[in-house]
Amino acid sequence: MAPVLDSAKDAAVAPVEGQPAEDQPVEGQPAPEVDASAEAPAPAEPVAPPTTDVDAQAQLAVEQAAIVSATEEAGERMDIQSFEPVTVPQNVTIINQTNVTNITNNTVTNNVTNNVQNNNINVNYGDVLTQVIVEVGNQLIINNRGQDTERFIEYDADEVYYERLGNGRIRETVLRPDGTQIVTVRNRNGDILRRSRITPDGREYILSWFDDRYYDDLLEWRDPARELPPLRLNIPVSEYVLDARRADQQQIETFFAQPPVEQVTRLYSIDEVKRSARVRDMVRRLEIGNLTFETGSANVGRDQVNNLSAVAGAMLDLLARNPAETFLIEGHTDAVGSDISNLELSDRRAGTVARILTDFYGVPPENLATQGYGERYLKIRTERAERENRRVMIRRITPLVTPYVASAQ
Repeated sequence: MAPVLDSAKDAAVAPVEGQPAEDQPVEGQPAPEVDASAEAPAPAEPVAPPTTDVDAQAQLAVEQAAIVSATEEAGERMDIQSFEPVTVPQNVTIINQTNVTNITNNTVTNNVTNNVQNNNINVNYGDVLTQVIVEVGNQLIINNRGQDTERFIEYDADEVYYERLGNGRIRETVLRPDGTQIVTVRNRNGDILRRSRITPDGREYILSWFDDRYYDDLLEWRDPARELPPLRLNIPVSEYVLDARRADQQQIETFFAQPPVEQVTRLYSIDEVKRSARVRDMVRRLEIGNLTFETGSANVGRDQVNNLSAVAGAMLDLLARNPAETFLIEGHTDAVGSDISNLELSDRRAGTVARILTDFYGVPPENLATQGYGERYLKIRTERAERENRRVMIRRITPLVTPYVASAQ
């Protein structure tokens, strides 16, 4: 079995600067007792996990007055054809870049809707999409900005426009027929800095807020793990990982609502959370192992959709209380196949789950983020085909990307 923490799996491959791999609990086994006398870059005294999101963010120095609207800065209108090529930090290498024009993707087979063609649901991916695979150190990362954008936009109904802001940032605004706006600000590398939903009455729900000055002079991408000690779970693994196959909607909702397992010392961008296993490990994860994808495909059968009903219901209940929640959907594969093909496949599968949650259950797409990890974080260490490694996981990352003073407004 593999360690339960993804950051421990990373450390086993390449420890973060000066931090050796530590003994970690494995999947399905209780966490070991913490030896307070052991030498480790962690607090000498055991620290109880936070009990609420407010408690988890107690060390944040974010004032309400500092949180400005995503629309406050004046921008210069631009069209999509004038987008500059994707840039990357100096320590990042582009492995693969794909531009796609007018692609239709089928995500659910044997389903009957108004958009049926050959018994498939047709998903229009829009005009121009960019998928970039980059290498940072020994890690491959997929950045599928196009998949993110197409989930937000109904091209036959929504109006979309772009504005150029200062320091190479771009603001995307999706205007829906009812007057709702989804506003996303990205930096020069395409990373999401801020995202808001603005309702027709002018109320703004901040889904992601990141102080973009942090990146202004940053020439290299740095894993936030460098700022953090290794994470040592001080809760049972059964409270950290939940198998959706063995839980009902109420249990999933209660699990999602749990706070991070340690203090959040600063807010992160959505892309930092996606790329850093150490940051993701701060929040608990729901494992969905009962979806059967077609071999080598991101398609699922219509009979699989119901397997997400309890998950969707739990999300909608949480969103009814806090419309600013953000959930990260992760795709994972087994080790059969190439690294790049598995990375792309897992990313598409995460996107499929997001589309099902939105199209069939009504979970707003802006409350979902997706990322594929390929075979990097195996649940069971094996190079063979292994069903348990072909899975989707969901984390509620709200307390990592949004200050409570904003999301609670």
